[in-house]
Amino acid sequence: MINTITKRSAALFAGASALCFGTAALADGHGLDLSGETVEWIIPFSETGGSARWANFYAPLLSEALPGNPTVVVTFMPGAGSTTGANHFQGLEYEDGTTIFGSSGSTQFPYLLNDPRVRYEYGDWNVVLASGTGGVVYLPADLATAMENGGIDALMDENFIYGSQGATRLDLVPLLAWEMLGLDVEPVFGIEGRGDGRLMFERGEANIDYQTSSSYLSGVAPLVEAGTAVPWFSFGALDADGNIVRDPTFPDMPSFAEVCEAAPACETSGPAWDAWEAFFVAGFPAQKMVFLPAGAPQEAIDTYTQAFAAITERADFEEISVARLGIYPQLTGDAAQTALESATVVPEEASDFVINWLGERYGVVLQ
Repeated sequence: MINTITKRSAALFAGASALCFGTAALADGHGLDLSGETVEWIIPFSETGGSARWANFYAPLLSEALPGNPTVVVTFMPGAGSTTGANHFQGLEYEDGTTIFGSSGSTQFPYLLNDPRVRYEYGDWNVVLASGTGGVVYLPADLATAMENGGIDALMDENFIYGSQGATRLDLVPLLAWEMLGLDVEPVFGIEGRGDGRLMFERGEANIDYQTSSSYLSGVAPLVEAGTAVPWFSFGALDADGNIVRDPTFPDMPSFAEVCEAAPACETSGPAWDAWEAFFVAGFPAQKMVFLPAGAPQEAIDTYTQAFAAITERADFEEISVARLGIYPQLTGDAAQTALESATVVPEEASDFVINWLGERYGVVLQ
């Protein structure tokens, strides 16, 4: 059984059908013209995290690719773990194609868990890009050295502090992973973006952290080079058969599956693993998405789809993106719609497990 709502399913599949006609409108030359306009790209997080880096990477390229070469401005609207910005976007109706929204896994998870703060409906929106990503867990140098010398047992008596956006956000993936490994991690809730968690780590206020790949590459790699942070593992990636394998951006790092298999307290089967895997799949392979608001006409959807496709098909895209985004799929058209569907449904058993775990572990009541 799938934990979703009939309205959601109907709207998502309607969007998929609409996208099938996307290329034809552009081929006939009926695309949207944005000459002299300013496109506002709403990001529901602070300007210090991975979503900010993702949007700031794409914004100038999108300006070049859209007809009329509009100015693309990234606007940050943090609050309530991204639900503030998402609820704001839900209240907008399409006007002229000058407003787009950047979603993340921390926006998807409250939706999947029926968080009462959610007032947005993914099925109302129109996806034009889906970006995969990964995540890396890292430690201070002293704890990494202790683990290198004594294995994961050396971390069992450590009291870990972690800066978190909230337990119902994308942070539930690392929080559940660490609990499965047997670590004692106390989250400090309320930060507005993962970059703020990295700053807590840098100031010594937190002694464990994770960042999505774009933020890790730009914000944490310098700490690793300076010797103040040491990567532990990546969450991994999916192969063609849906198995969790090493992240292609970080092939020298073990995946969480490998770390779990080696840890006495962790198992890669059973309810906890199934729940972790389901939310990892929902949160990372299509972790960041770009949407036009409800009511967008097909010509606008086509125009933005074509623009993002043109960006990803640039001869130099791999060269310019690898250091900013990592090595992950960048999907448009029907592929983006399929990614949206996989990111906004999880098995009911996984959802129930996480809801119960959140209640027992953090006192979060969602139903």
